[in-house]
Amino acid sequence: MISSDRLGGATVWFTGLPSAGKSTIAAAVADRLLEAGQGRHARPVRQVLVLDGDELRRTVSAGLGFGRPDREENVRRIGRLAEAAARKGAMALVPVIAPYADGRARIRRRHAEVGIPFLEVYVAAPVEVCARRDVKGLYARQARGELSGLTGVDDPYEAPTAPELRIDTEHEPIAASVAAVWQLLISRGLV
Repeated sequence: MISSDRLGGATVWFTGLPSAGKSTIAAAVADRLLEAGQGRHARPVRQVLVLDGDELRRTVSAGLGFGRPDREENVRRIGRLAEAAARKGAMALVPVIAPYADGRARIRRRHAEVGIPFLEVYVAAPVEVCARRDVKGLYARQARGELSGLTGVDDPYEAPTAPELRIDTEHEPIAASVAAVWQLLISRGLV
């Protein structure tokens, strides 16, 4: 991690279906933020923290299931972690499905109450495209009847209606997606 007291913290929340590309884009944005803080003529960069939903499911939310109350609790916990990191000046990049609009809205309101910028990035891809990618094998397991409650298949995903940025990962390469997030950060004075 690279630190600087010159820039304030913020949360960039990447939401979308499983295998839409949230974690890939967040990791690439993190790399770009860190690269911007290196070299002789580098701009100062705050700490960069990726709060990946899959990793946090195994740690912070290890005892939670996948029913709606547990999914909402998982999002609440991750939102609080992002808020705490941003309060300390970090750029929290949060690739998490967060399937319910009201849960994401609560995280946004909480950030607004404490004066922390919150940017929602909708990583959009049709469920058919996500199923072809099937990074974690979830769609295959669901198709074989080994898994139920898969977001976007047999459990709802409420797509954002007014995100700060919508990325179409079916047609947009990773580099273009990262550039779009970078432009969003510039437009908000966060880099």
